[in-house]
Amino acid sequence: MGAKKDAAAMTPEPALKALNRLVGRWTTEATHPMVPGVVVRGATHIEWLEGELAGLRSGIVLISHDRRLLERFSQSTVWLDRGVTRMLGEGFAVFEPWRDAILEQEDSEQHKLGRKIAMEEDWLRYGVTARRTRNQRRLAELHALRRRHREHRAAAGTASLEAAQAELSGRLVIAAEGITKAYGKHVIVRNFSMRIMRGDCVGIVGPNGAGKTSLLNLLTGRLAPDAGAIRLGTNLAQVTLDQRRESLNPDWTLTAALTGGSGDTMTMGGQSRHVIGYMKDFLFRPEQARTPVGVLSGGERARLTLARAFAQPSNLLVLDEPTNDLDLETLDLLQERLAEYAGTVLLVSHDRDFLDRVVTSTIASEGNGRWVEYAGGYTDMLAQRAAAQRISVPVRRAKPPPAKQTEHRSGERPRRMNFNDQRALERLPDQIAALQARIAELNAALADPNFYARDRARFATTTEALAAARDQLAAAEERWLTLEILREEIETS
Repeated sequence: MGAKKDAAAMTPEPALKALNRLVGRWTTEATHPMVPGVVVRGATHIEWLEGELAGLRSGIVLISHDRRLLERFSQSTVWLDRGVTRMLGEGFAVFEPWRDAILEQEDSEQHKLGRKIAMEEDWLRYGVTARRTRNQRRLAELHALRRRHREHRAAAGTASLEAAQAELSGRLVIAAEGITKAYGKHVIVRNFSMRIMRGDCVGIVGPNGAGKTSLLNLLTGRLAPDAGAIRLGTNLAQVTLDQRRESLNPDWTLTAALTGGSGDTMTMGGQSRHVIGYMKDFLFRPEQARTPVGVLSGGERARLTLARAFAQPSNLLVLDEPTNDLDLETLDLLQERLAEYAGTVLLVSHDRDFLDRVVTSTIASEGNGRWVEYAGGYTDMLAQRAAAQRISVPVRRAKPPPAKQTEHRSGERPRRMNFNDQRALERLPDQIAALQARIAELNAALADPNFYARDRARFATTTEALAAARDQLAAAEERWLTLEILREEIETS
């Protein structure tokens, strides 16, 4: 959790009004990225949200598992752990080393406490003297030490994730050739082709509603394409983790969910293992063995779903939003295990840091059913997309002008382009490219988490310049589109 503080003190009412305006813009501008006329700023909703938060002149209290969001905006951090809150006067970027130092200090203090208790117990057995008052005091202190040691709540630790391995699959895992899928008039995948080889870890990203899960189901053969073909490799052992946890029956007990109702043991890698020991690997307590799944928290359900998935032998892991509700420690361990996984991974996620650490290539939604594969993680995808946009024809994002601007009477030739129109049509692509570069430069400056604290006046100026550049870009694109339509009409008439 982080707090971003403005120079002037803000009452709750202006802050709430700013938040309401933000929520209103979210619902009108970013409700569904595939609906015509709806504008989503930035590559994804989270980046759009970052841009809006950067422009707020109010305090922000932020609760999130998204590392990059926390690192960008937090200037102080509150850690809630085992019922105790601790305050760090710095942002999330330094939180984890600070937390680890506190936990190491706790371990050291508990070790010292244990040694002191052992020394006092030794005195109790061999060193009691005839001084009754002194002995009673030391005995009371020993009881207090024992109580303190007994009541100490250790940190929960991290889950132990080990995926059961199946035999190796064939070298080619999935081949998609020109696949297309639509629901009515809404095309979610259009003429998409790619090959996935053994050992690849492929991420799929895009706004909500773009069709990430549908593309995942097409690639794994669970959904048939309307056109094109999907070819799956040989000897595939697929395990799927669904984002809605639909595979969990709320009436199951924790033990039944892990063993399938077959007693108290389970098979892992060909070896029998007691379910209680496996539960502990995923931070469940032994007394939770008979707990119904329906009463588990969101984080506990997420860990249970991972436990079920990793218990099954596999060489193809299909993970749809696996990071939902995971704490940062378990998320770190999942990243490490996926990096070490010998099989193939298909991954849908909104977590940019997670994608950068894990995937070898990224499939990104470009809108209107078009998907493009980029080498590397999420940051690599953004860099390659930006480079492609700089050298391409300006994107037609502005709304076309009203028909009355371009229509003409039957038999009447459209008006000719004058010298200024022709010159503008030649110069606008360069102007648009310059504005796009300027916007990227300003966004990069605002991405600095310490920018606001270091120079508030410059931060405000940069934010205003970014808004102005975006307006200029929209106007330039609309002007280019109007002139381009006119040019086409003149040439075809």
